[in-house]
Amino acid sequence: MSPLINAVNAESKLVINSDGGSRGNPGPAAIGVVIATPDGRHLESFGKYLGEGTNNFAEYSGVIAGLEAASKYHPNEIQFLLDSELVVKQLNGQYRVKHPDLQPLYYKVKKLTEGYDISFEHVLRGKNHLADTEVNKALDEAAHNGI
Repeated sequence: MSPLINAVNAESKLVINSDGGSRGNPGPAAIGVVIATPDGRHLESFGKYLGEGTNNFAEYSGVIAGLEAASKYHPNEIQFLLDSELVVKQLNGQYRVKHPDLQPLYYKVKKLTEGYDISFEHVLRGKNHLADTEVNKALDEAAHNGI
């Protein structure tokens, strides 16, 4: 393994901005994820087109993708920053997840967070613009490709 990968894998805490959105609700949906260190060192960012979905489906999918991507860095602690107040409150146990389509996603997030010291925090859209940019790039690319 290269020294850079070893150094990255040694990160004990990650900050992940995730976002999900759809054009229409439901409509074409995508996610965006930005992974960094607490001091702001960018590790990776990506977007992914999901197909048809709701905003909340996309938000949960962004958290799941962020968790799956973070696993290769072997962090002890993850701070998630999302602009969906609903999803944050659901993941923090303040609101119940009532919609049957979201319940499997909620449980998948809970399973993926086992073993991490994790927090989910709500931020305003302006503080989540890099993840939002990834969402829009994925949606624009899908539209351009006729998907």
